[in-house]
Amino acid sequence: YPGVGPEHSYLASISRAEYPNVTDAEVVEAFQLLSRTEGIIPALEPAHALAWIVRAAPELRGQTVLMNLSGRGDKDVA
Repeated sequence: YPGVGPEHSYLASISRAEYPNVTDAEVVEAFQLLSRTEGIIPALEPAHALAWIVRAAPELRGQTVLMNLSGRGDKDVA
């Protein structure tokens, strides 16, 4: 899996990449927010990125945020 390669450590050390984390509670909250407001049930994997966007939203005010939402979450919550 490419996510465990040394490239990630290198990119982080030269400030070319950041690897923020979110809690499980934030992921579930973001999952529910998108489902409730847009009627889109995301897969749990992209819900992690969505949780970070929700957290960072105040700092991103006035900017355009583009997120690729892949997968479907109906299989995750069935």
